[in-house]
Amino acid sequence: MFPFEIDKMKEEVEKLEVETYKEDFWADSEKAQNILKKLSSMRNRIEEYENLVKSIEELELLLELVSEEEEYELYKDLKVQFQKVYKEAEEFKISTLLNGEYDKNNVILSIHSGAGGLEAQDWAEMLFRMYKRWAERKDYKVEILDILPDTEGGIKSVTMLIKGLNAYGYLKSEKGVHRLIRISPFDSSNRRHTSFASVDVYPELDDDTDIEINESDLKIDTYRASGAGGQYVNTTDSAVRITHIPTGIVVQCQSERSQHSNRETAMKMLKAKLIQLKEEEKKEKIEDLQGKYTQIAWGSQIRSYIFHPYTLVKDHRTDVEIGDAARVMDGDIDPFIIEYLKKMPSNK
Repeated sequence: MFPFEIDKMKEEVEKLEVETYKEDFWADSEKAQNILKKLSSMRNRIEEYENLVKSIEELELLLELVSEEEEYELYKDLKVQFQKVYKEAEEFKISTLLNGEYDKNNVILSIHSGAGGLEAQDWAEMLFRMYKRWAERKDYKVEILDILPDTEGGIKSVTMLIKGLNAYGYLKSEKGVHRLIRISPFDSSNRRHTSFASVDVYPELDDDTDIEINESDLKIDTYRASGAGGQYVNTTDSAVRITHIPTGIVVQCQSERSQHSNRETAMKMLKAKLIQLKEEEKKEKIEDLQGKYTQIAWGSQIRSYIFHPYTLVKDHRTDVEIGDAARVMDGDIDPFIIEYLKKMPSNK
């Protein structure tokens, strides 16, 4: 079933508007803000839909004109207009698949190199670049929250915040193990190597998202920020690592010069992971979450990137394949994302 129903959305907007007219609307300011935020989002979606309908109607008029006049210049205009409307329709259709509670949010994405030393660290850095290039294509902003480079090369881990509408909705499809098969540039014998890296994805929560976390469940460590130089190095113990003892979840941040700012960011990261875990395990409270948190299970790769003896990138969940691996590594991962969204149970 197509997950966008314009009539129902308009009815809901009318009901919410009635709520805003009530005298006691601002009695609960948090509830009022949430209603206004939802109203704004739904109005924007309705406007997008109506603009698309208008564009299609204009295209139909142009088609009628071309069929009557049979002029080549009009045909060229029709072709350009059709391509424009088709692209708008595809983008709108994809956006309707992003119907999760946090899909519209910014996203926190972490990459961890697997076993294999320099090979895996180089692969983690390649993925890091791939996601940065994807974000640039979307005009999203990227902030590095934590990075652990290696003196030999590559990175052991990196956590970044990608800011943009629906960033989490798109990138939630990337969570899992990513496998690389190639001739190693670090092997003098030119042997083929297989490297692994894990990607963890969770939404950045709004400031008004409130969950209860017991301070006694937290282990907080401070340490000196590490890096290869420049923006990643700090001379004080400003970096912060927080461990949630009941689940074993660990988050860390070293992006700011201030320990207080890093702690604040790390807490936001922890809350996001706990809420995601709570939903995945269908628990009512954070306190119900116990046991060691397993970030991503090794051996269950979601995608393989093959550079030798041929080039191919294949998603094992959707069977989407792209033969131009260089294009994918340059950030063109939308075909994988879109097919994943289409196949999600909530969108069938």
